[in-house]
Amino acid sequence: MATIRNARGQAHPDPVLAAKLAVAAGADGITAHLREDRRHISDKDIARLKKEINVPLNLEMAATEEMLEIALKTRPDYACIVPEKRREVTTEGGINIVRGKKRLAKFVDELQANGIKVSLFIDPEQSQIKAALDLGAKIVELHTGSYCNAKGAVQKKELNRIKKASEICAELDIECHAGHGLNFENVGRIAEIPNIVELNIGHFLIGEAIFIGLERAIGQMRARIDAARQ
Repeated sequence: MATIRNARGQAHPDPVLAAKLAVAAGADGITAHLREDRRHISDKDIARLKKEINVPLNLEMAATEEMLEIALKTRPDYACIVPEKRREVTTEGGINIVRGKKRLAKFVDELQANGIKVSLFIDPEQSQIKAALDLGAKIVELHTGSYCNAKGAVQKKELNRIKKASEICAELDIECHAGHGLNFENVGRIAEIPNIVELNIGHFLIGEAIFIGLERAIGQMRARIDAARQ
């Protein structure tokens, strides 16, 4: 919604109104990625979301001093640390905690010390999960993009990676979330994994809303997730 709004540089459509409609349609929380280049969600949007919605707000953010300052000022319920590249169209994979553990420690510590629950967006790899545990993070979000983009035997292999990663999370007492690229056709296999307790889905729902409306798109997605969980 914010991307469409920004294309005209005006106030319509309002992403905060979209968030409220999403909650009314069955969303349990709202995730917003405040990028360094501000190509979609803005600082004002984040402040309004925190003030105006009545469900948890999950702020996706890069590990930078600027984003840390905004998070500490806004106090979202969750902060998900994601990798960010200037020229990427969307997030291309998980953050490398193994390589960046020393740099990331400060952000995890400060956010958690201020009552903000921290998750780390990672590829479904054992080494990354264990590195998240070493940092003291209580939550990881598994990147499902490779699974969503694959077909046939490769997709089955990627699904098994996600299942195994979720089992490792359970063994280490880390809450497991998942997201990226999920749609009506592929969400069921992820939703039925018992150790995954939260799914973050955005782009597909906005695209589908163009054809069937936002509330109907979210309602249908929620129904598919609930059916898979049962």
